[in-house]
Amino acid sequence: MKSQAIAMIVAASLLAGCAVGPNYHRPDVQAPANFRAPEPLPPAQAASFADLKWWDVFRDTQLQDLIKSALAHNYDLRDAAVRVEAAQASLGIARSDQYPQAGASGDVNVTRLSRNGSLPLPAALVPSQNRNWGQAQLNLLSFEVDLWGRLRRATEAARANLLGAEENRKAVITTLVSNVATEYFTLRELDGQLEIARQTLATRQESLNLTTSRRNHGIATELEVKQTEQLVATAGVTIANLQQQIEQAENQITLLLGENPSGIARQGAFDENILPPEVPAGLPSTLLDRRPDIHAAEQNLIAANANIGVAKAAYFPQLSLSGLLGGQSTQLSSLFNGPSSTWTFIPQLSQPIFTAGRIGSNVRLSESQREIALVQYEKTIQTAFTEVSNALIAHQRVQEARIKQETLVAALEERKRLAYMRYQGGVDTQLNALDADRDLLQAKLDLRQIKLNELLSVVQLYKALGGGWQS
Repeated sequence: MKSQAIAMIVAASLLAGCAVGPNYHRPDVQAPANFRAPEPLPPAQAASFADLKWWDVFRDTQLQDLIKSALAHNYDLRDAAVRVEAAQASLGIARSDQYPQAGASGDVNVTRLSRNGSLPLPAALVPSQNRNWGQAQLNLLSFEVDLWGRLRRATEAARANLLGAEENRKAVITTLVSNVATEYFTLRELDGQLEIARQTLATRQESLNLTTSRRNHGIATELEVKQTEQLVATAGVTIANLQQQIEQAENQITLLLGENPSGIARQGAFDENILPPEVPAGLPSTLLDRRPDIHAAEQNLIAANANIGVAKAAYFPQLSLSGLLGGQSTQLSSLFNGPSSTWTFIPQLSQPIFTAGRIGSNVRLSESQREIALVQYEKTIQTAFTEVSNALIAHQRVQEARIKQETLVAALEERKRLAYMRYQGGVDTQLNALDADRDLLQAKLDLRQIKLNELLSVVQLYKALGGGWQS
């Protein structure tokens, strides 16, 4: 009997070599020959600055400290890490179903018989009223022989979910690094705008003092004083608005760091040329291998593909094996002797006959879910190419805008100087001088915003190319 049981297990194991359901093959995706950009990119540009580690791209030491703190305490990243651990546990559960499960049990039964019951027994017949016996056994708990690969497909899906969770964690790191850099650059540029506004306020206050003195001597009018006061008040409003934006930007950074709202210490002047001067995009084909969100989408597709095999396996018979091996005896000393041994082997075969379309519906559902995963995978790829193109366009166009804005600021500075000279010389009215002052402040603030956009375009390009998650 034992040899027959062993033969059945061996035969079942040999039959378990097949797995129903489609095997996964990566879909063919046609990558563009080049990224779309306003100016053609250098041909055969294999290197990409997204291959650099984030600390080689963001070389500002204070920004590096903020990113390190965020990587250690950010809530979204901690959540992603726990999800990886949960996926690891799910894989362990799915994989354990492929192996036999065993458990041990034992008990000692102590019984005292009554001599004065409904059927009294004489003492000669029952010399001892105590009846003791023991039992010990090793249980084989319902081991399913994976004839059709259902368990292997379930393990394949769980493994893909684990890899997808890990890729999602990398995507969270990429997003976190870019978000911290974005908020930090925004904060430093707001500091620059605030300095411009304060310098403008000081200049306008001096102009107000001069205009007031001229009015007191009968040279200027009360209208000119009020116009100058208007510019002073406007500069004060601008300062208040910038301070609000700075404080809110600091709060956003502390949220990314997983901390309570507080100020962000800044040391020294901000170097706007801290980012790499050259930002090669690399080959479009390498984008598919670098972006973690594309890898995560593919793992979702692999899991959905494996689940089709799980659903199709329900059409076929299911073979499970269970049994026990142990001993029973009234004497513990002879519990494991040959005459006291017991064993049971129970193979069970089950086959669905009528399920009212449940199995077929499950198969169609899993196939539909695979199609959804395929669509999401293709969409993720196209979104990646679009994001890279948008970042390249922004980077090139913002550089052009910065150069033109710098020329405009230089022209307005000269205009303001000439306008105030003409006003103080009595050749022109104060209105032209005030207009020149107002236009110059707005042009300087716009220039700072353009410089910020130039920095952020590099950050967005680095993220779009899939950089930032490398450790």
